[in-house]
Amino acid sequence: MEASGKNISKVSHLMRRGDKPVNIEVTEPVKVEALDLDAQGIARLAPNEEELAQGQSGKVIFIKGALPTELVTYTITSDKARFSKAKVRDILKPAVFRAEPKCAVFGVCGGCTMQHLDFRAQIAMKQRVLEDDLQHIAKTQPEEILRPMGGPVWEYRQRARLSVVNRSIKKGTVLIGFHEGKSGYVADMLACEILPKHVSDLLPQMRKLVMGLSIVDRMPQIEIAIGEPEDPNSDDPKKNKPVTALVFRNLLPLSSADEDLLRAFADLHQVWIWLQPKGIETVAPFYPETGMLCYRLPEFEIEMPFRPADFTQVNHMMNRALVSRAIRLLEVKVSDRVLDLFCGLGNFTLPLARKAKHVLGIEGLETLTNRAKENAVHNGLVDKVNFMKSDLFEVTTETIASWGKAERWLMDPPREGAMEICKALAELHTQKSDLLPQRIVYVSCNPKTLSRDVEILCRHAGYTLSSAGIVNMFPHTSHVESMAVFDRQKVL
Repeated sequence: MEASGKNISKVSHLMRRGDKPVNIEVTEPVKVEALDLDAQGIARLAPNEEELAQGQSGKVIFIKGALPTELVTYTITSDKARFSKAKVRDILKPAVFRAEPKCAVFGVCGGCTMQHLDFRAQIAMKQRVLEDDLQHIAKTQPEEILRPMGGPVWEYRQRARLSVVNRSIKKGTVLIGFHEGKSGYVADMLACEILPKHVSDLLPQMRKLVMGLSIVDRMPQIEIAIGEPEDPNSDDPKKNKPVTALVFRNLLPLSSADEDLLRAFADLHQVWIWLQPKGIETVAPFYPETGMLCYRLPEFEIEMPFRPADFTQVNHMMNRALVSRAIRLLEVKVSDRVLDLFCGLGNFTLPLARKAKHVLGIEGLETLTNRAKENAVHNGLVDKVNFMKSDLFEVTTETIASWGKAERWLMDPPREGAMEICKALAELHTQKSDLLPQRIVYVSCNPKTLSRDVEILCRHAGYTLSSAGIVNMFPHTSHVESMAVFDRQKVL
């Protein structure tokens, strides 16, 4: 390893005595060996005499802004006994996959951490994260590695939650944007490269709007939700543009002057204003009073209306690809009954209904269950689907029995994963139950909980991990979306 001269060793030794200084410039170069999920370069110093005597390896340095293979100097910003955190000072030998960040506030805003890494390398890194977690946590590897799925890398985000802070009121403005990295502060951003341009261009205008409201210091959040055009082929500009909803979190009632400002803003910028005076259940349209947000899955002739506060994927184009691959991998036959667990508003359920005999969608939130039922009516699928509310984090073998036998399951859990479901399947396996599905497609937003559940399914429930791969749903971020396919092992 290229690293560790005497200057570095002395600095590390002083820190371990408890002095813990910050902003120490280290001019001795170090070679970066790896990257963590926060896109920090990982380097390791050569062990000093004390560490050698104890059989320990050298101290780990996490360097913000550095990439694997690079030779860098750095500035230490914080220290602990076994590792330090730092920021890159000089890049003496840049990586071949280093990219020029597109965003003016990259490195400050916490929304993206990987813009300095070529997007193809981002995908490779995320695939490696998934494979490593499967190897180390589940102690297994898939029989087939699915080809990574990628899509638009800029202007892809159709949903966002922006914070509003008034700490700059005395300077004549407020800040509206994402939080700075691991900080309570809000980034001073006037544009965002991952938001559609028409929304990015609104950021300065939203600042002016909020500054003009009487409740400027009682509006902490603006949520953005973008729907597809009413008719993308229409010559009418009102019908062929995306529908953009802005949900203002107003902790105090609006004055009549405030209402006039919001209406004028909506008319000028062709946006749909919603208000949220209290909890999420209070989100309601303000102006215009009616409209429709939706996204579409053209391959399955599905149109999905939603409300701004509903959970939907932030990347509509990648969601189309995700749904298409998941249903293809499930290999649904026209005679199959299918379960869709954590079904939300029917993102997978309704496309599945175009292929299967019948689909049961199960969701833990009543609001989403009701919305899914409405979407089934909207798409003319009430005869092929049913929806039910059930706590999917409290599942037993009796619960699964109440769902009835289904040949194929699709699961799309939140970050917590689906451990209780997997444990119940393992128990059914010991009972030699015929309720076990032949194939499961598991869509995951957390490779660690996926790997935990893989271990249960493959070691205790009689399944084989047939294939797995990543979906780059959130380019330039550390978020790893993935998909895994499980098949019942044949009993000889």
